[in-house]
Amino acid sequence: MRVGHLIIYTVVLLWLGGCAGGFAPVDSRDALEPAPPGFHRVRPGDTLYGIARRYRTNWQQLAELNALRSPDAIYAGSLLRIDPDAPAPTPRRRPQTAASAQPSASPATRPQPSTPSTPPSRPATPAPPDPPATAAGRIPGDVTRTVANIQWRWPVEGTVRQTFREGDRTRQGLRIETSAGTMVRAAAAGSVVYSGSGLKGYGNLIIVKHSNDFLSAYGFNRRLIATEGTEVSSGQVLAEVGEDAKGDYLLHFEIRREGVAVDPLRYLPVLR
Repeated sequence: MRVGHLIIYTVVLLWLGGCAGGFAPVDSRDALEPAPPGFHRVRPGDTLYGIARRYRTNWQQLAELNALRSPDAIYAGSLLRIDPDAPAPTPRRRPQTAASAQPSASPATRPQPSTPSTPPSRPATPAPPDPPATAAGRIPGDVTRTVANIQWRWPVEGTVRQTFREGDRTRQGLRIETSAGTMVRAAAAGSVVYSGSGLKGYGNLIIVKHSNDFLSAYGFNRRLIATEGTEVSSGQVLAEVGEDAKGDYLLHFEIRREGVAVDPLRYLPVLR
């Protein structure tokens, strides 16, 4: 695979979430036993970039070594090759249980199930809904709001020109109009996992990982300042805002939860 295509594949994986560049979802019944020499056992929350950094290698080379060509490249419990010279792991034979060792009864002689002596378990309590979105207004100054255990702040000051609309791929975030020379700041503390222009439709883009569930994205920038791998604090400068075809200076801002775009107004400080 050519390096240019490899970079685009990996970044798309990261941005879509739940895959190699994003967060490894729990889709394995494996007990997550230690990996054999030369391999890494993917765990929930692992990212391709983070694994490469842990082993002091390049994430593009790691993706190429493991032929990550599809959006569902890695999952929790799977093995990721780190050393190209490591021998292939020997499949582990699961011990045969006593129940599986005995022949099953034929349908005619199989006993009927007895009435359970314990009451059925109650259904799990649904998660509380997100706080409601707020109507449009003036963006507050340097204030924060804690939602999902993250302290959020507005990345720029200005006017919200376009709001989020669920299900509309052209409105997966906010368009915030501001002024020339405005610095784009991190909406919360985290790690820069992407800084570049490889995703079509976002221009110069920065993506920050805040937790195993949340990412934020900052698009349409004139100049990128933060680089990949940088740990940033809340309010730290990431980029300089750019302008659209009409000459208006604006920022495209998204928040994604488990790879899915959500309404940023549910997380950012309330508009005044």
